[in-house]
Amino acid sequence: MNNHEGKTSPAVSVCIPTYKGEAFLAAAIDSVLAQTFDDFELIVIDDHSPDGTGELVTRYADSRIRYFRNEQNLGPQDNWNRCLAQARGKYFKLLPQDDLLAPDCLAQQVAVLEQDTEQRIALVFCARSIIAPDGRPLLRRGYARTARGVVAGATLISRCVRRGTNMIGEPGAVMIRLELTRDIGLFDATNPYIIDLDYWFRLLARGDAYYIPQPLGYFRVLPTSWSVAIGARQTSDFRRFIDKTVTMYPGIHRFDRWSGYIMAAVNTFLRHLFYRFFLK
Repeated sequence: MNNHEGKTSPAVSVCIPTYKGEAFLAAAIDSVLAQTFDDFELIVIDDHSPDGTGELVTRYADSRIRYFRNEQNLGPQDNWNRCLAQARGKYFKLLPQDDLLAPDCLAQQVAVLEQDTEQRIALVFCARSIIAPDGRPLLRRGYARTARGVVAGATLISRCVRRGTNMIGEPGAVMIRLELTRDIGLFDATNPYIIDLDYWFRLLARGDAYYIPQPLGYFRVLPTSWSVAIGARQTSDFRRFIDKTVTMYPGIHRFDRWSGYIMAAVNTFLRHLFYRFFLK
């Protein structure tokens, strides 16, 4: 039930940037509409898709949905940034078109940020379930060996660098304060594979993180996904990102940097094996 019809400033803006997303977009939208927390707007920004995306979205009668279609294809970076520009909520979540939210995802993440009256938390992230194209659960990913609670921003940055991977998670796993994004600025896809982690690090330079160990999101792996298409660039992207991070955060140890170089290559190899095994 929607108790917030006509409200111009919802608590949460959930934004789905989509391109050729007709196959899984309805499932993503349905997962948002099924939230136990209903004070949100759902923004779908269609990056000039040549499929039936527009017709699919307009079949929904829910007043919380706002649909935009770009006059020309902008690409992931600019479409993500258009999501930021259109958002009107207190909090912001970017949900990729293939992914899903658990029913209590918004409720749990909003509760954390609402309780943080001093606004020391820059982002809330959670564990997530990795699912196959048909929705089969494959495995669970989270911030290893960590209980629910605050994680220092500097600690989280160093650990991601040392492990050579994004330990925070994909956009659907993260909620942030929209006001803080106005200070942080836009998404930057200079290193495409790291576009989300680059933004998380910029946020963590302003505050800490809060981790929820329950899997509140579902990340769908697809042979056509952007991260798969980047392929061999993943290692070089992450290594360049490490070099950038070291200049921005001088507290990162030399061991973390060199470990990250090695682990970035290892993670790319393991990721390819995973895709080859589960997406064959």
